[in-house]
Amino acid sequence: MPALKTLNVDLGERSYPIFIGEKLLDNPSLVADFIRGGEALVVTNETVAPLYLDRVRAASDVRLDTLVLPDGERYKSVETVQRIYQTLLENRHSRQTTLIALGGGVVGDMTGFAAATYQRGVNFIQIPTTLLAQVDSSVGGKTGVNHPLGKNMIGAFHQPVAVVADVATLATLPDREYRAGLAEVIKYGLIVDEDFFRWLETNLGPLLARDAKVLATAVERSCRCKARVVAEDEREAGIRAILNLGHTFGHAIETAQHYQGLLHGEAVAVGMAMAADLSRRLGWLSETEADSAFDLLRAAGLPVTVPREMTPGDFMALMAVDKKAVGGEIRLVLLDAIGAARVSADYSRDALAATLAAFCQR
Repeated sequence: MPALKTLNVDLGERSYPIFIGEKLLDNPSLVADFIRGGEALVVTNETVAPLYLDRVRAASDVRLDTLVLPDGERYKSVETVQRIYQTLLENRHSRQTTLIALGGGVVGDMTGFAAATYQRGVNFIQIPTTLLAQVDSSVGGKTGVNHPLGKNMIGAFHQPVAVVADVATLATLPDREYRAGLAEVIKYGLIVDEDFFRWLETNLGPLLARDAKVLATAVERSCRCKARVVAEDEREAGIRAILNLGHTFGHAIETAQHYQGLLHGEAVAVGMAMAADLSRRLGWLSETEADSAFDLLRAAGLPVTVPREMTPGDFMALMAVDKKAVGGEIRLVLLDAIGAARVSADYSRDALAATLAAFCQR
């Protein structure tokens, strides 16, 4: 039996386990035990399917249909979700079906959205195969798709019934995509867990080398941070918004590039650097702590500069339609210290302008 760690996302009747470990796909019951009816649909993409689809198919003796989608953020759309509905309907899946998301954040978000809306809601299982998905998008129940005018603007909250995070799947990730996932890992240290941030500073070498034990620890600690925040604020009425550190700036970059430039994690890394810079300008974050944030992002091989073509005006226009904007005011996740974040619209607009000007001139 492969070694595993189990966490629980505590949401009452919607609580569910997160299984973390190496070679978990060799344990078929981790998936089969959560298929409630006699039918399921595995949604994956053309990159992941050749690697892991057969192993997931072997996990259950129920009727298991499959849908292989194109790979990439630009396919995270209503049009692609229609293909999931089409497959479900053509194969006559009932309200007792279970959707299984096998892939990264794009597959997980779209499959979850389809599960939230097919026949008004069916079960789904997350099997994330990227670092970003294992530590972030597979946990917490946020599902949805992009729109040309904004990222994740169409979606629903719909919790999975289980998450199976097999860190062995990360061995096949391209280096750039793996490093992009580290941005979300670093985020947890910055917003809620200074000890984890310092652990990352010490263990970044083996983490970049994809040491399985160190990686499992990083995934577990990240998921533990997110599970705690989600349990306190499932639908982002308050504290959960801190999980979006760097995302308002980052989503503006992704939208400006039509989801074909920086990877999501890379855009978030730039956004976290911008949030740290603004927090420093406001006098909330010390120079030393801001430098530590920049240094760890750079050491992880992540970008901390904005695309050259973007202007301060581009950022202001795109951030104005961010989901956290209220009454036309841009609310940002900012840092009081490493391990302490807040969501605020009460900051100096001159300081924000200075941060945008400084980053757009680089």
